[in-house]
Amino acid sequence: MATYSYRGRNREGEEVSGNIEAGTAAMAASQLSVDGIIPITINEAVAAKKQSSTGSKELNFQLFQKISIDELIMFSRQMFSLTKAGVPITRAMRGLANTVNNPLLEETLGGLADELERGNALSSALAKYPKIFSELYISMIHVGENTGQLDESFRQMAAYLELERQTVQNVKQATRYPIFVLVAISIAIGIINVFVIPAFKSVFVSFGGDMPWQTQALITVSDFTVDWWWAIVGGGVLLYIAFYRWRKTESGHMAWDRRKLKFPIVGSIFYRVILGRFSRTFSIVLKAGVPIEQGLSIVSKAVGNRYIGQKVSGMRQGIERGESFTQTAHQTGMFSPLVMQMLAVGEETGRVDEMLEEAAGFYEQEVEYDLKNLTSAIEPILIVAIGGMVLVLALGVFLPLWELSTTING
Repeated sequence: MATYSYRGRNREGEEVSGNIEAGTAAMAASQLSVDGIIPITINEAVAAKKQSSTGSKELNFQLFQKISIDELIMFSRQMFSLTKAGVPITRAMRGLANTVNNPLLEETLGGLADELERGNALSSALAKYPKIFSELYISMIHVGENTGQLDESFRQMAAYLELERQTVQNVKQATRYPIFVLVAISIAIGIINVFVIPAFKSVFVSFGGDMPWQTQALITVSDFTVDWWWAIVGGGVLLYIAFYRWRKTESGHMAWDRRKLKFPIVGSIFYRVILGRFSRTFSIVLKAGVPIEQGLSIVSKAVGNRYIGQKVSGMRQGIERGESFTQTAHQTGMFSPLVMQMLAVGEETGRVDEMLEEAAGFYEQEVEYDLKNLTSAIEPILIVAIGGMVLVLALGVFLPLWELSTTING
């Protein structure tokens, strides 16, 4: 457990502050809501200490191992079946730990079982492994524990993770061909500059006279690549390191996440993927009975984009000011008019969770359609790029040879 310092307002509107112990900030917010306090800020004061006996082991495992989404889905499915059958959670954890092949997952399940035997709640035990279990996962299990529907929480998380996996696989499948072609073009240009052009250079120079400008340009680029290859490689590495460090900063990560949404062709797909994830996640959270303010806080960290997450956090602030959900959603400018109508109907009828699920399906269908046509949209660009490269090489390499052949025959 960790200690969180909070500042908020009670039922009378008075500002209050203090400390509270909880597994995560979201769980702290949930406890405060039950006590009639609307939190404004929640900050961790004292972090919960991990077990010293297993800390170094977990660190070593985490350096070389990771738990895939497939393994997390299987774990959730198995826990759903076991808890529904009435198997004690500790016994279920121990049994699963003996059947998995991933050392990190085995160690994690053993650690969870130890925490449960010490009397800690499952959600608190999961919170000790934040790199494995997301805040959404922990919050859903916390709600399941409090409502007596733990098996249903595991089932919902398994279904959610399966949709996430399918989306990632669809994106990878659609971008595999364009990436392969771009890599092949880059390798071909490198080989031509380093090996092919230098081999023809002596032949071109022996012609005498003025060479075509296309040939001169190719020789200049080739000479620069051969003479300064170390600078090109080093510069590329330095640029990558600088970009990586910049993206690790808060402002850099925010700017990059915003820029990704404006990429040609694929930017709109990324945007709809994130909106579908937001709608699906928020629908699951609301169906589980999580308060809307706490749900928005959870979802803002689960959408996978800090720029959109900031807008979702803005929605929470608007609701805390007394604005309606539809009004705050409209102010973000994230949703299309059709989806806004769906949300408005959902708020009027008290079925926001169902309308969000419908909106998620709408966005997912759009993404699936766009991904199927992504290759068709990119193919003309790739063909033009390859054609341009072939044209430059043809003019630069074969034009002097053709002129020499014409001179000799003439």
